[in-house]
Amino acid sequence: MTVRLERNDGVAILTLDRPEKLNAMADDMWDALYSHLGELAGDDATRAVILTGAGRAFCSGGDVGTMAKSDVTSGRARSQKRHRTMLALHHLEKPVVAAVRGPVYGIGTALALCCDLTIASDTMKFGLPFKKLGLVPDGGAIFFLTQYLGVAKTKELVYTARAIGAEEARELGLVMKVVPDGALEAEARTLAAELAQSATYALALAKKMIQSMYVPTLEMLCEMETLASGTVRLTHDHHEGVAAFKEKRAPKFVGK
Repeated sequence: MTVRLERNDGVAILTLDRPEKLNAMADDMWDALYSHLGELAGDDATRAVILTGAGRAFCSGGDVGTMAKSDVTSGRARSQKRHRTMLALHHLEKPVVAAVRGPVYGIGTALALCCDLTIASDTMKFGLPFKKLGLVPDGGAIFFLTQYLGVAKTKELVYTARAIGAEEARELGLVMKVVPDGALEAEARTLAAELAQSATYALALAKKMIQSMYVPTLEMLCEMETLASGTVRLTHDHHEGVAAFKEKRAPKFVGK
């Protein structure tokens, strides 16, 4: 199983478990994560959730090795898998803590920001390298970033693909707290345990109230994202970006 689920004293821990690939999200991982989230949604004994990654990274993004194999039909199916999982995480009526370290790139950034609170290791780096692969941001990344940062800063990070470290992410409000790498798990567990002892039904309603302030909704953004992602995967630049990544060279984009 590429996503592990553990439960203890009211806290569930979901671990992306593909450390040899820095937890890059493959199709089966989306299926597993979605299944676990459905199970936790109906589990009254679980009152808080931690989402983290095995090894030295939270999530390095999507699985680039499968991207060049996509066509319109398979690309749309993959978008739908991502979106149903992100929506399940977004709407989970329990507080969710992201515990992140190392690379948090691409859709990994969206996964972290989809959680309610984020504790970061001092090794963490957020990055949105979509343009390097000739892609648009996915997983609702633009939705979450504009909520946290506004349009101008979101444009900067998307257009430049500049990675930001843990302290800058904290200053921007993307993470709640930065801790030494060895303390990450303990800090996340302490926070999740405190949340699990809270009036979690009230927190669930508060989450819904906060989400009701978002215009457009995540659902609306996901539909636009599916259309844009399906189109961009047919371009020369996307295929060149994937080839350059695999060949460890700089891409030669032509704007088509």
